[in-house]
Amino acid sequence: MTQAIILAGGKGTRLAAFLNGKPKCLIDIEGVPLLQRQIELLKSYGIDNVIILVNHAATQVESFLAEKNNFGIDISLVDDGAPRGTSGAVLAAFDVLKDRFIVVYGDTLLNVDLKRFVAAHEQCKSDITLFLHPNDHPADSDLVSIDDEGWIEAFHPYPHEKERNYANLVNAALYVIEKRSLDKWRGFPSPSDFGKDLFPAMLTAGHRLRGYRSFEYVKDVGTPNRLSKAAKQLRTGMVERASLAHKQKAVFLDRDGTMNFHRGFMRNAREFELLPGVPEAIRRLNDSEYRVVLVTNQPVIARGEATFEELKDIHSKMETLLGEAGAFLDAIYFCPHHPDSGFAGEVTELKIDCDCRKPKTGMIDRAVVELNIDLGSSWLLGDTTGDIETARRAGLRSILVRTGEAGNDGKFAAKANYAAENLVAAVNLILASG
Repeated sequence: MTQAIILAGGKGTRLAAFLNGKPKCLIDIEGVPLLQRQIELLKSYGIDNVIILVNHAATQVESFLAEKNNFGIDISLVDDGAPRGTSGAVLAAFDVLKDRFIVVYGDTLLNVDLKRFVAAHEQCKSDITLFLHPNDHPADSDLVSIDDEGWIEAFHPYPHEKERNYANLVNAALYVIEKRSLDKWRGFPSPSDFGKDLFPAMLTAGHRLRGYRSFEYVKDVGTPNRLSKAAKQLRTGMVERASLAHKQKAVFLDRDGTMNFHRGFMRNAREFELLPGVPEAIRRLNDSEYRVVLVTNQPVIARGEATFEELKDIHSKMETLLGEAGAFLDAIYFCPHHPDSGFAGEVTELKIDCDCRKPKTGMIDRAVVELNIDLGSSWLLGDTTGDIETARRAGLRSILVRTGEAGNDGKFAAKANYAAENLVAAVNLILASG
């Protein structure tokens, strides 16, 4: 299938109390060394050529692999010789790289459909594809901006600029790379880091870098707290359930009037204000393994009253505010269309009768495919009869919240399965229902 490179040169200073002199890649997680978990995942997807870049305690890694008979695949070690950073180490090993390879960081526990990840990379013909996901601490994470088609526009290493809003798209440290794209970068200064140094330089030079967004499990276990959390998630089955091989339960959320104060059509981020308790309620859904998915009609785009960039800024502010409370959205879908013409400055090509504008189910249908959602165990929360009609057509359980329009728009006769005072009360109802 593809070669894999595992970056396993770290000492694991912050995990010293748990390592007993072992290198970080051999940290025990629920009775199994992390490196073993990574290799077994790679092998399960047909990857039978693995290069492990080592430095600290390399002989221990070599002995471990010998005991395991290299797990029955072709595994070789390359000693960095000296700390080179993530990209520096890979560039130094250029001569042993295959034409296409996956990069895995040695301190990440992961459960990702690698076949699907590589297929997405192949389909878009990018030089490099980065696995991106939202997390519950974006403020201290390396973030990435993408355009509407998924191409990377910018990298935002931590620490971030203050007073700026960022989409919650975290570089998860899992990449598919075409070797040819690295050829002219072999002399890049070392030590260097992929996300902070090499990738931004490549982007500036015109390389095509793609973002692959997924909720699948990729977690850094490089601190005691993160290690403890990952171990618990393994024990409870959360890591396994996060696989795309499993159907996911979801809560679909309307935006205006449900998540934020409804003050007419919103045109810029300054107007955006979350309703009380919303971040904490969404965090509870995250913790309960519901996929939280925004589905919102935004006719201001078709009407020419806001641009796609202004909408992106609104959603970046929304994700920033949620992130500050440890909450996140797994996916954001919006409909920019509007069927009626006659507005000054309208965008003609967006004035269409589409299949994504609620109460049509196009956004739901797309989410079902992309997130493998089980509609029977999922919900839709909204403040209008249009939201409730969307839920009826899609086969979702619905909750009408009495904020925003509070169901008084009168456009559809659909009746909600339940009603709640606000999103907080709706989440209480969902979680109480099991």
